[in-house]
Amino acid sequence: MEEYPSIPMERTGKIIRRAIYIFLQNYQYFTTTAALLAFPFSASILLSQALIPSSSLLSLLHSLLSSLFHAAGFPPSSQLFTILTVKLSQTTASSILALPFTLSSLIVAKASVIQALNHHKPSPPPSFSSFLSLYKPIIITQICNSILILAANAACFSLTVFAFNCLECLGFSSPNSILFVSATGAILYSVIIANAIIVCNLALVSSGMERCGGRVAILKACALIRGRTGTTLSLSVSVNMAMAAVEALFQYRVVGAYRHAKNPTSSMALEGIFIAYLNSIVIVLDTIVSCVFLRSCKTTCQIDEESKYYYQIEIQKQEANNLVKFKTSFC
Repeated sequence: MEEYPSIPMERTGKIIRRAIYIFLQNYQYFTTTAALLAFPFSASILLSQALIPSSSLLSLLHSLLSSLFHAAGFPPSSQLFTILTVKLSQTTASSILALPFTLSSLIVAKASVIQALNHHKPSPPPSFSSFLSLYKPIIITQICNSILILAANAACFSLTVFAFNCLECLGFSSPNSILFVSATGAILYSVIIANAIIVCNLALVSSGMERCGGRVAILKACALIRGRTGTTLSLSVSVNMAMAAVEALFQYRVVGAYRHAKNPTSSMALEGIFIAYLNSIVIVLDTIVSCVFLRSCKTTCQIDEESKYYYQIEIQKQEANNLVKFKTSFC
């Protein structure tokens, strides 16, 4: 198998700076059309995370996951048991509540950004019908991404259950053994899910830029990030930290103030709208970063293929010259 050349770690900063430059170069379009299209999704995500702790859906999902993990052989005393049941139930509940906006607002917003950057030079503003034509391949990829995330969670779950069952069969049921397996499982789960999310984000951008949806876009994303795991993880961490900061700001300024005051005010509503708008800006920047990274991967692969092609031509020329010399000396 041929290895793609790895992108240096300092390339991460260059990609982020390039994405910010493109954003500022077309500031008016990205902060109006693209951000406003992503606003319903941003508001739904922030509101769903605020409403989830008091919702019956969360308690239902938590009880179902606890029963499932317990029946599969997870030790209830394990820290991994608590982490998985709490985080998975929260993530699933938030995804269910925001699903209509994910399939409409988020996809259309990403399509608008991708269409604007679909050339070597950004050319906004595109027409509404132009980036709406990207909706079909992107939504097919989004559905395949959901299946991929479910498969990644199922794989982590199966591996962890297998490890606990092996420990039980071998007689290692001490708290230290359970703690070691729990810590290892948590690290493995984080790495697998992080890589799956990176592949999904890159597949969405690839499906919009090349208009190929579904598993083809996912396979292309897997091929492009091969050998670039460090760069993709650092980019993902940077964007996720920005989103986490916006969500924490919403929890502190809006949700906390509402619980303290008990009655919503106009200032709370305006502040909530502004924070949701900031989250939309982060989503737009995330899409721009993915587009820039995808383009850099393609450029690197093309340069590598061209260098291999020229190297092959040089070898053929040398072989031809040696063959001519051999024939001349033989005659």
